[in-house]
Amino acid sequence: MFNKCVGVIIGLINGLLVTRTRLPSFIITLGTQLFWKGLLYAASLMMPLGIRAWLQPGSWLENMFVSIIGGVLPAQALWFVGLAILLAAVLHFTKFGNWIFATGDQETAARAMGINTARVKVIVYVGVGFLCALVALISCLRIESFTPNQGVGTELRAIASAVVGGTALTGGIGSVLGIFLGSLTIQIIDSGMILLGLPAFGIGTFIGAAVILFAILNKYFSRWSTR
Repeated sequence: MFNKCVGVIIGLINGLLVTRTRLPSFIITLGTQLFWKGLLYAASLMMPLGIRAWLQPGSWLENMFVSIIGGVLPAQALWFVGLAILLAAVLHFTKFGNWIFATGDQETAARAMGINTARVKVIVYVGVGFLCALVALISCLRIESFTPNQGVGTELRAIASAVVGGTALTGGIGSVLGIFLGSLTIQIIDSGMILLGLPAFGIGTFIGAAVILFAILNKYFSRWSTR
């Protein structure tokens, strides 16, 4: 639970910084990412840390997050699908989800409608922080250790998944189903390149090209749909 509390606190800090300073969220989150990453590197001296000194094999955490159900289905897959369904229900079928879309699309208009956009942003950042902490916990349990540079570059893949799934980086447009399919698409491209025997270090090139292509297509489809 400690790591989830850390994720929530960092998300809260990000949300408060964005809403109080009114600076672009990209600048704030990039700055805090570099700050916490540097602090982690300095504190850990870049040394990996095994989890077996604190967690015995077959613990309830491993059974809950990284077990193999029925000898076939990884528990991570169920968490992925379950969280996607939960987030889709909140985003697309609740009043708070409408507030998120309105805040992302036209914040000024959303405030004029009586929506507390600052509170919406803070809640969203706290939720993202919690989910990031959950993913970090699952990752550490899966490989049975923690390394300071673990997950580096994953944030770019998350952005790529959102863009490929039809999410507009300018806000107000997107769906959980699209992001779900975008995540699978990025992983399929990644695995496919490896199976084709292409250089592992060149995979980012193809993912980057896919992001640019889908961003252009999203822009033109958005223009076409508003005509």
